[in-house]
Amino acid sequence: MTDFTHFNEEGRARMVDVSDKSATRRVAVAFGRVLVNRETFDLIRSGGLAKGDVLTTAQIGGIMGAKRTWELIPMCHPIPLTGVDLSFRLNEEELAVEITAAARCTGVTGVEMEALTAVSVAALTVYDMCKAVQKDMVIDRICLLKKEGGKSGLFERSDTP
Repeated sequence: MTDFTHFNEEGRARMVDVSDKSATRRVAVAFGRVLVNRETFDLIRSGGLAKGDVLTTAQIGGIMGAKRTWELIPMCHPIPLTGVDLSFRLNEEELAVEITAAARCTGVTGVEMEALTAVSVAALTVYDMCKAVQKDMVIDRICLLKKEGGKSGLFERSDTP
């Protein structure tokens, strides 16, 4: 791809016109993680944080973030999502909360930004829920793992995040 699609002939920002595209089933999967210390990890696992259940709250936050992506990211189209799901893995070896989000729709544009936003908002929610006990958490490795549908077809990340 040699051209950035979000600029017009004068080099000004624009929202891409997708009215001539065909609706297809589209799926995107994204990943990210929050690195925490031992105390925070144990509190997340046991449900012992004063603010409540971290992973349930992050699940809801991630879904809400995906649904509002078009309001947060300039030039994103509002997309009628047909599904958003997040999963969490507590990686004890790395003291990490690993987050995977999948977004789905049948539409004329992809859902990569929705999956990435879901992961980002879920990670920020983990941070917010835990900041009273730890301020130096790190959010990292946010990336697209997979997308399918549309003109560009299938993309699968070749390396592990």
